[in-house]
Amino acid sequence: MPIEYTLVERGKPGAVASAPKKIYANAKSSGETTVRDLAERISEISTVSTVDVMAVLEALFQTVPRELTSGRIVRMGEFGSFRVTLRGEGAESVKAFDASLITDVNVSFSPGRLFDQAMQGAQLRRAEADKISGAK
Repeated sequence: MPIEYTLVERGKPGAVASAPKKIYANAKSSGETTVRDLAERISEISTVSTVDVMAVLEALFQTVPRELTSGRIVRMGEFGSFRVTLRGEGAESVKAFDASLITDVNVSFSPGRLFDQAMQGAQLRRAEADKISGAK
């Protein structure tokens, strides 16, 4: 099934506000898949029951954040890896820096080789409704 996209008009991120806007593709979701849905699909293609898959996924959801908050990168083979990233304000010097300048702790996902190849090989299809006036 192809990934649908719509067209949106917006300024280039980081560009001057007066710079001309351009047309960009914006991925359109077609719904959601829950953890239970994933467990059922995994169960269908394996010999493991949905309940057992749910138990493993729940353990994963508890373990990954614990590893990340311990300062570790979590590598999940060809699936990809998770790591912590920080956002915040800068300081004039090392001496002037204080942890209170860190305003946000995020998790970054980097897809593994096979995951990335699957996404790059995805089919794309333009959806019906674009979010720009006078779209052609």
